[in-house]
Amino acid sequence: MIPRRTLVAAAGTAALPRQARAQGAYPARPVTLLVGFAPGGGTDIISRLLQPQLQDELGQPIAIENRAGGSGTIAAAANARGRPDGYQMLMTTVSASAVVPPTITPPPFDIIRDQTAVVLAGTVPLVAVVPPSSPAQDFRQWLDYAKAHPGKLNYSSSGVATQQHLAAEALSAEAGIAMQHIPFRGTGQAVNEILAGRIDIAFDTLPTYLPHIRAGRVRALATTLPDRVEWLPDVPTVAESGFPGFDQSVWYMVMGPPGLPEPVIGRWVDAVNKVLRDPGLRQRVVDAGFIPGGGSAADAANLLRRDADRYAALIRRANIRFD
Repeated sequence: MIPRRTLVAAAGTAALPRQARAQGAYPARPVTLLVGFAPGGGTDIISRLLQPQLQDELGQPIAIENRAGGSGTIAAAANARGRPDGYQMLMTTVSASAVVPPTITPPPFDIIRDQTAVVLAGTVPLVAVVPPSSPAQDFRQWLDYAKAHPGKLNYSSSGVATQQHLAAEALSAEAGIAMQHIPFRGTGQAVNEILAGRIDIAFDTLPTYLPHIRAGRVRALATTLPDRVEWLPDVPTVAESGFPGFDQSVWYMVMGPPGLPEPVIGRWVDAVNKVLRDPGLRQRVVDAGFIPGGGSAADAANLLRRDADRYAALIRRANIRFD
């Protein structure tokens, strides 16, 4: 008779390959990728750019599910409550995962404890755009026009405390101008309003407006990174227009629920890095107005923490609260 101790050891040894195969088999079924904004905005655009090749790399369909609202926090909160198995993930933004939640009373989730930063998908500058009917032909003219009409001009955003909102508030504080904030459930809705001439200016993600800029449907006045961007080399930066040090951008990140296992994290990190190295996809990402991401999960976690601290100070100074 084989001793019981030997049988238990043998059973444990036999189980190891099965466990390894189970972990290595992820994903074994379709994955849902939550997007916290309506179609047409930067989060949706980068998700759909990466979707086909990520499906090929992961070997399973990826269903993009738009859950708009709450400046992206409805989807982010759903992610925070999700099962840590990798079958519901989130494509999030700096605003939804690092900036907005602390402005809500009570916060819908803890930005460090209740989510797992996985990998950076991309970064974009913001661009200040006006409708063609605007009397301002350049950024300095627009500032003069805003100062001559205090409190009468409006600007759009994809929600309270999003980067679009914060960029406009930061500029307003530095330039000494007052504008009315018109938040939407996503930048796709805001685009329709500015194209119709009902929004005076938007500081929004470059991929959202780049096709409209190229088609002449809106006028680009300034970009928000310290240096001019390759997509709009003739458009000055806010920094060079009289506001040295002005630097605003938006990052997009694959985020998982808390407790996401390391093998699942590693699978997504490897997949995103691999697809972004593909020259064809990388060029499409760049052509759409994104700076391609990549890197490690540690890089993503550090970025989350850094910007959470950075924007908390701006939120306090501007006294922004999510009503």
